[in-house]
Amino acid sequence: MSEPAGVDTPLKKLVGEKTAKALASHLDLHTAGDLIYHFPRRYDERGEHTDIRSLDVGEQVTVLAQVQRTAVRPMRQRRGNLLEVTVGDGSGGVLTLTFFGNQAWRERELRPGRWGLFAGKVTEFRGKRQLNGPEYVLLGEGGEGEAAANEEVEEFAGALIPVYPAAAAVPTWVIARCVRVVLDTFTPPEDPLPAAVRGSRNLVGIGPALREIHRPTSKEELYRARRRLKWDEAFAVQLTLVQRKHRAADWPAKAREPRAGGLRDAFDARLPYELTSGQQTVGREIAADLATAHPMHRLLQGEVGSGKTVVALRAMLQVVDAGGQAALLAPTEVLAAQHYRGILDLLGPLGRAGELDAAPDATRVELVTGSLGAAARRRALAEVAQGRAGVVIGTHALLYEGVDFADLGLVVVDEQHRFGVEQRDALRAKADQPPHVLVMTATPIPRTVAMTVYGDLEISTLSQLPQGRSPIASHVVPAAEKPAFLDRAWRRLREEVAAGHQAYVVCPRIGDSRSGAGAASAEAPDFEPGSVAEEAAPREDDSGRRPPLAVTEVAPLLAEGPLHGLRIGVLHGRLPADEKDAVMRAFAAGELDVLVATTVVEVGVNVPNATVMIVLDADRFGVSQLHQLRGRVGRGSAAGLCLLVTEALEGSPARERLDAVASTTDGFKLAELDLEQRREGDVLGATQSGRRSHLRLLSLLRDADLIRDARAEAIALVEEDPELTAHPALAASVAALVDEERAEYLEKG
Repeated sequence: MSEPAGVDTPLKKLVGEKTAKALASHLDLHTAGDLIYHFPRRYDERGEHTDIRSLDVGEQVTVLAQVQRTAVRPMRQRRGNLLEVTVGDGSGGVLTLTFFGNQAWRERELRPGRWGLFAGKVTEFRGKRQLNGPEYVLLGEGGEGEAAANEEVEEFAGALIPVYPAAAAVPTWVIARCVRVVLDTFTPPEDPLPAAVRGSRNLVGIGPALREIHRPTSKEELYRARRRLKWDEAFAVQLTLVQRKHRAADWPAKAREPRAGGLRDAFDARLPYELTSGQQTVGREIAADLATAHPMHRLLQGEVGSGKTVVALRAMLQVVDAGGQAALLAPTEVLAAQHYRGILDLLGPLGRAGELDAAPDATRVELVTGSLGAAARRRALAEVAQGRAGVVIGTHALLYEGVDFADLGLVVVDEQHRFGVEQRDALRAKADQPPHVLVMTATPIPRTVAMTVYGDLEISTLSQLPQGRSPIASHVVPAAEKPAFLDRAWRRLREEVAAGHQAYVVCPRIGDSRSGAGAASAEAPDFEPGSVAEEAAPREDDSGRRPPLAVTEVAPLLAEGPLHGLRIGVLHGRLPADEKDAVMRAFAAGELDVLVATTVVEVGVNVPNATVMIVLDADRFGVSQLHQLRGRVGRGSAAGLCLLVTEALEGSPARERLDAVASTTDGFKLAELDLEQRREGDVLGATQSGRRSHLRLLSLLRDADLIRDARAEAIALVEEDPELTAHPALAASVAALVDEERAEYLEKG
């Protein structure tokens, strides 16, 4: 009798050295536990193997049949050959299997006399029933024994067939066989879920769940197994976040109470408009957090143009009133410079301490970026170190050694997803005590993502737009199907310029790295770093798709063609910082009519006179990114227009995505769409860490209620047992599922 297998048993002891090596090298599966937690990605209902004569067209079937003959013939309408394999089941019924392309290996494998299980959808061609490109597994030849063949039949032709995440060298049925071998001797681990939670939530035990997820006896039992294992994942994540939040509540921080008659009150008095009710409510929440002796950890999310910067500035002024300093961290120099100019303008005399026209109690605002000259940098750093600069704005340059604060009380992080954990923690470490932290994002976050990724932050949402903001109309321009529509788009842009307005033209790429003047280098990427376009648009596409359009190539074509005579500027991440700043200043001052740019204008750029945005190759951008880009227009009194130019054909997934973006300006609806279309592992940071996602079953979109319930249970348990000392199996399970790297990512959001 075989020894029992536990989660740590090496696979080579159970499935043999050769198979174990393949599982390890291709799927990173090393132990029995790794394999048991390698869950099927779907289940096929193929039914019992079927009498070929009874097959119906359109039916998904599995047939047990023998290869009778093969034939190869050239295809008429495309290059390559067609392999036709005729199989029969011994009852007189025959079926044709068709495989497209040059597959000589398959012809050798499917030789006459071989028995196999063939699965696919029944179609009919010229009166003959066939399966096009079916999945199959060949059974042992006669000398290998009937028992082995019967075992294959049972595995492949059961009612619910698991289909595993597989590799070419390790197909799904090899994984299924290995799972069967392991399950025969597997001893499940101690159930980590407290009995009280299992009972109150009607969850099955871990042993039955692990067995049923792989070899379900019914749909009902499979549902119960999946629900239990989803609970384990959701509970582990929520426990991690709730524990971090619980520990942070005990950290000391300097309370920054509001001061009547201080800078914040003076700022409110000089605002030329009234704060929205949402801004007032969120402002009160943040003010209360800052006044406590524990560090604030709050996420401020709001639609593009909802007034987050004003809310953040009021929080910074409250800290300055209390004798501290506030740092605003922006992801790009363009955005940092934009924040600097915008905040100076909002503060007026309140931000010019030391100057002749300064207001009483004024502070100073300093900009710290990597492109500052030596003298300017020394002066700015002295202002920061000596505490004269109450508000400090910068890029990651704020993180470097040599940037010291007198009393850092608040860190505001704009567009948090652009920063890594180490960068944010480096800034936090510059304070004697943990500073208060306000994270801002203009990318709306679905409720379940907020609960799961930002679960250790308090969340404030701005949904109202300030008075004076104009609606934005969005339309898809199908350039391939209707070229005249693109001509009309350029004419529409010229009309807006003639009316005294300005426009953006956005391209996914900076310039062709293969050309001379515009060549990219390792230090100067061809795409904006971190952009969706960088991942989605390879320079050379094996499918024959042309390279994505580039700023340095499009700008001269527009200047010589449809936008001839207009004042055109170029902006992208490879320009020197002073040149970027000069271009943005010229555009903001109305000295340029059109700005041809990359996604460097995606966030924070505020030119109220810009009314048109044309996004070229719009299908190369993500949903949230398009929503962000669109938010650059309609920021003044004139209505905004966003035109999404694409060659994607009607009915294609890319076109449907663009149609959805054009149909609504509701960022939260678009965030749900974005989540539907992305791998959820990306949302949870799998790509950040370079490891496979630990969340295999949980769906942020479909399991909202389960995640909410798991969070409620986690809060109750952590209040009772903060370190899970009474639940060692649960603590170990959490540590295994949400390792330290994952926990840091979750904390970062």
